[in-house]
Amino acid sequence: MDIATIAGILAGFGLIVGTIAVGGGAATFVHIPSLMIVFGGSTAATLVNFPMDQMIATLKVAAKAFRKQENKEMEAVQQFSELAKLARRDGILALDRQLEEVEDPFMKVGLEMAVDGTEPDTILDIMETEIASLVERHKTGQGIFTSLGTYAPAFGMIGTLIGLVKMLGSLDDPSSIGPSMAIALITTFYGAVLGNLVYLPMAGKLKSKSSSEIMFKQMIIEGVLAIQRGVHPKNIERKLMNYIAPKDRGIKEEVEEELQVEVEEESG
Repeated sequence: MDIATIAGILAGFGLIVGTIAVGGGAATFVHIPSLMIVFGGSTAATLVNFPMDQMIATLKVAAKAFRKQENKEMEAVQQFSELAKLARRDGILALDRQLEEVEDPFMKVGLEMAVDGTEPDTILDIMETEIASLVERHKTGQGIFTSLGTYAPAFGMIGTLIGLVKMLGSLDDPSSIGPSMAIALITTFYGAVLGNLVYLPMAGKLKSKSSSEIMFKQMIIEGVLAIQRGVHPKNIERKLMNYIAPKDRGIKEEVEEELQVEVEEESG
């Protein structure tokens, strides 16, 4: 579970509710028809912009914003290092019996192609095509939340205009002007909150997670091609470490020392 996403949303709503509670008159901010205009209207406009199947698929994509990002990079580096040592010692065909232990489907497919003797350019083309397809799917999910974040404030203004029209129609009753104006403005409030606290931040979080996933897959491509070319395990490990932030390289020194000993033994 991604604590930052949940904490951010709860903190935002908490600050808003707390401010309303301190000022009094909290009941004024509860108006179901206004909420229906903003939520329903923004959803309806997004349905016009995107097909229904993409809208449904986005619900699954949205779950990624609340899912903790796994730090798989170091594990992948270690795995590539071990596979490279095996391929260097027994030949690349020896990797075939180790493929069942590879959990990541993208890595497994790449290694299978390498073991089968597929040309490096073909491996690169196939794996980059999968990344391109992934990018497009992620862009759709991000685009839907961006659209929701754009339409929500707009429908808030539409609700406000509806309220103002009703208010102007009852100017003969001065006592109703204040409550009518409050209801007219509440839809703008709902639209601003939903757009800027939920929809647009969700789009940003999905974009961030998508970038991390794409970088991880690019690292896998580098590892697969390096093993196929017969690059030394130490150099593979060094190259793949460039994809990992320094603060996440907790076991880098330990791995490098182990590989350094092996290089010295081989050269001796």
